[in-house]
Amino acid sequence: MQREEKQLEVSLDALLSQVADLKNSLGSFIYKLENEYDRLTWPSVLDSFALLSGQLNTLNKVLKHEKTPLFHNQVIIPLVLSPDRDEDLMRQTEGRVPVFSHEVVPDHLRTKPDPEVEEQEKQLTTDAARIGADVAQKQIQRLNKMCSNLLEKISKEERESESGGLRPNKQTFNPADTNALVAAVAFGKGLSNWRPSGSSGSGQPGTGTILAGASGLQQVQMTGAPSQQQSILSGVQMAQAGQPGKMPSGIKTNIKSASMHPYQW
Repeated sequence: MQREEKQLEVSLDALLSQVADLKNSLGSFIYKLENEYDRLTWPSVLDSFALLSGQLNTLNKVLKHEKTPLFHNQVIIPLVLSPDRDEDLMRQTEGRVPVFSHEVVPDHLRTKPDPEVEEQEKQLTTDAARIGADVAQKQIQRLNKMCSNLLEKISKEERESESGGLRPNKQTFNPADTNALVAAVAFGKGLSNWRPSGSSGSGQPGTGTILAGASGLQQVQMTGAPSQQQSILSGVQMAQAGQPGKMPSGIKTNIKSASMHPYQW
């Protein structure tokens, strides 16, 4: 009897130690979520989840160990119930349970779920029993197919993002052409200083330019009537006398033969 009691105490101490570690890790993770959410990163969250998962697995191993007594065979009976504040109970429960009265005992010593939870569990069990084996198998296959497609899409996106980060960006321009264009616009590099014959030094077109334009117009109208050619030429001359440096805007050309180009190269 003493050996069993000693083994029970050792097992309880080991169980309490594992539960305390799990509680500290869970409290630290909750503190990060509530106070450091702006600086929290996804790798840090994954590390916290991995730590909690490892501690839960260790706790399950302790409970399933062959030397651990069966705790569900042990019965806990409250010996004293009091509505008064218990300081020792406050210290052991870290302020969560101030009194050990008839109100809190059913919650803390409960070995079964709440009646509402039991009712929901029964309802789920009943609904599951109504589904046939074939229908259940089809639903399972459909769910597995959806999960597989989702995992495939996620893996594809990860591979594309990794390959996109490793592959250099394709060049869509020619640096030499860009530099030549910038030099031409900014400094005039590669541009010719050609000016038409007859232009004055100030950059304004002279009389020679206007006469050349008039002769060009006359060549365009070679296929028309002589009277029309005379009227157009006189109109050009009047425009030259009245407004030097401007071409008449009301002159219409009539090219009837495509083989005769007005400008001879």
